[in-house]
Amino acid sequence: MLMTFTGLNLTGVIIAFIFSFISGAIWFGPKTFYPIWMRARGNATGQLTSSQNKPALLFGGTILGVLIQTLTVALVVTSLGHMNPNFGVSDGALVGFALGVGIAMFASLSHRLFGGENLKVWIIETANDAINLSIAGAIIAYFN
Repeated sequence: MLMTFTGLNLTGVIIAFIFSFISGAIWFGPKTFYPIWMRARGNATGQLTSSQNKPALLFGGTILGVLIQTLTVALVVTSLGHMNPNFGVSDGALVGFALGVGIAMFASLSHRLFGGENLKVWIIETANDAINLSIAGAIIAYFN
């Protein structure tokens, strides 16, 4: 199996990226999981400190992370699609789910546990990745 960027459908990648970025903004919004997540992390005020509140770093890092995740799913989904002409949207979603749960979620579990954070923090942070990667895989497969 050869993975290359040349076979990627950029429309699908861009739409999957935009969806994932917006979904993450909603997921961690002030009316959704952000307050619960901050309290679970031990921050009763729900506000970042001045040393943490660096919008260019926060949003730049988030954009870069979501872009790399989306491109990774696109590489795998596109490569599998080239190998199997019957590869469909549900297959793309399954690949995204496998990458989201199997890698995105569980790669960080031991770090969180040894770092003293509770499972609620881990679930809130990584469930969004798993959901977004599943939907990104479906979007990318659709456009392929």
